[in-house]
Amino acid sequence: MSPVTVSPTTEASNRFVAAHLAQASALGEQLADLVQDPGAFVAAIADGFADLGDPVYAEGSRSIAPGLGPILGVRLPLMEATNKAFKRGTRQTSTSLLGDAADRLLRQELRELRWFGIWNLGRLLPTDSERAWQLLRRAAGEADEWITVDTLAHPYGEGILLDTRRWAEIEQLVFSPSRWERRLVGSTIATMPHVRDVPGGKSGVVVERGLALIGQLIGDAEPDVEKALSWALRTLSQLDPAATARFLGTEAETARTTDDGHRAWVIRDSVSKLPAETAVRLRASLDRIRRRPGVPSTSRAAATAAAFLTRLPGGTLDRPAANALRRNTP
Repeated sequence: MSPVTVSPTTEASNRFVAAHLAQASALGEQLADLVQDPGAFVAAIADGFADLGDPVYAEGSRSIAPGLGPILGVRLPLMEATNKAFKRGTRQTSTSLLGDAADRLLRQELRELRWFGIWNLGRLLPTDSERAWQLLRRAAGEADEWITVDTLAHPYGEGILLDTRRWAEIEQLVFSPSRWERRLVGSTIATMPHVRDVPGGKSGVVVERGLALIGQLIGDAEPDVEKALSWALRTLSQLDPAATARFLGTEAETARTTDDGHRAWVIRDSVSKLPAETAVRLRASLDRIRRRPGVPSTSRAAATAAAFLTRLPGGTLDRPAANALRRNTP
């Protein structure tokens, strides 16, 4: 067997991580000692991450996430090492203090600080769920790029599996005017089956409710939303191929009869985890249907929101209006 060839880029990345791993772990230990002082905590993590930042990685991150805010370029294994040491050192720390630290981190412009805060929000969910959800909602409302949204998806999914009433948290987001909040719906569904050691995470519920929410959003015109929906469908197809194939077959028929390129793109991008014969058939049925620039969203959620807007003074669908719309939608 031929030896695996490692690219120069990967080699450089591995060397950088190996050279800074001990420093990252030491930073996590330092942060555990500072958690009772949120101001000092934030200053220490900002300085520590600045020392761990790799300009090459920062530039690469900006290229894959256009619009990404300020970033230091801390590679994921180094952030994980810091977080692991921090969690180890704060096992006995109250959720109140952890919540204060996360709150401060989520207010920072540096993305690594926000992501570190999001990673630790899940620790609040079992004992202080109301505060956790307040912080999660705020972070979702302020998100402006896909990396933060997809980072939020894990604690969102974990919180829903801990308390099924929390499905309402993403049910209302299908009507959000923010494409990032709508993307969070798909990202959360895609992430939920990978949450570990959480009671109530039965795959049948995730598939049933996930497909219902995707059914509201499919046809969205935003590529960032479309990508999350196809990701969610690929995940659900591994849990229940038959149910997902039936859903995609119904949506493919809608796409064909309405020449819906938005819907067709999601379906084509979703079928890779289905049986090969089913995937080929669905792709072939949509062969001539393509997205066209400038065509507005055709999703059921968009149509419902548009109808609801005509009844609102000023025609603005803010979060309270989205909540009201969800409550009044069958």
